Amino acid sequence: MASTAQTEPRRARIAIDGMGGDNAPAAIVEGTLLAADRHSDVIEPILVGDEPVLRAELARQGAGGRGIRIVHAEQQIDMGEAGADAFRKKRDSSLSVATRLVRDGEADGLFSAGNTGAMVAASLLTIGRLKGVNRPALATPIPSSGEHAWAIVLDVGASAEVKPINLYQYGILGDAYFRILFNTPHPKVGLLNIGEETSKGSDSAREAHKLLADSHLNFVGNVEGADILWGGVDVVVTDGFTGNVMLKFAESIWSWTTGLARKEVGDHLLAKLGMLLLRPSLHRVKTRMDYSEYGGAPLLGVDGIAMVGHGRSNPKAVCNAIRFTGELHRKGLNQEISRDLQREQGGKVVGS
Repeated sequence: MASTAQTEPRRARIAIDGMGGDNAPAAIVEGTLLAADRHSDVIEPILVGDEPVLRAELARQGAGGRGIRIVHAEQQIDMGEAGADAFRKKRDSSLSVATRLVRDGEADGLFSAGNTGAMVAASLLTIGRLKGVNRPALATPIPSSGEHAWAIVLDVGASAEVKPINLYQYGILGDAYFRILFNTPHPKVGLLNIGEETSKGSDSAREAHKLLADSHLNFVGNVEGADILWGGVDVVVTDGFTGNVMLKFAESIWSWTTGLARKEVGDHLLAKLGMLLLRPSLHRVKTRMDYSEYGGAPLLGVDGIAMVGHGRSNPKAVCNAIRFTGELHRKGLNQEISRDLQREQGGKVVGS
């Protein structure tokens, strides 16, 4: 009689760019160790980079015998280099080797807190795009007052200039990502614009509006910046230039607000007491706005899970990004995207 026991899915193998980021390799190694300790049942980390350097850092952190797999790479791409050019010139960089592991089926996903331009180029040219995707997009959560407390914004930096077909496809990518992330069937998709009226915006925005309105998505039309924070939309579609500016502005709000509050409080005793009483609530707000809770932004539309971390990623952010990369692989994000593209486009690439 056949066994009815279900086989547990194997651990997701995550290639980690050990040399990428402002705080590499120390923060990357520490975050990898945290992920290995906390999520060993679901992820298998693979550190990629200069092996002697990584082994020395593992030993410094007291983990020399932990059995973390290391794949050697001779070169590294610095944060200040031109991303695409650096990737082409440094074929044995830690980022290049990590993407080849995904391409060759030796890893299920990768994470890098290094040069974003190089990460995008490496993912596109090495891993490749999912069938039907013209341009991948970086997607990131923004705090919201909506039901799920977050809205997803894409693109936030992969492509500064886009065509209407790209914005339409971003809607498909973001819809699938939000459903996977929050287990909700019909997220509200909006197109970021300067007004809600269909006549507003550039020719490209108006054409994108038509494509999105004719899709199977739960498209709610044009949205403005305030709609994101107040929960009027779940998925926000925009070009990478606008999205990146919005993201950098959003990241600065907390530090600016707290700095201003401290300045206004000054030496006033009652004000200081009030701040003390508010501290637990302020801590919860800070947690809501902390990028390290997710740890990274996936590059949606490539044929593998490619997670881009903040250049200043701390060990907590690295740990969460590794866990999150494995989670998206295990939940079948790319299979979901491919099904949606098939439904929307009949498996054909529309436009260019």
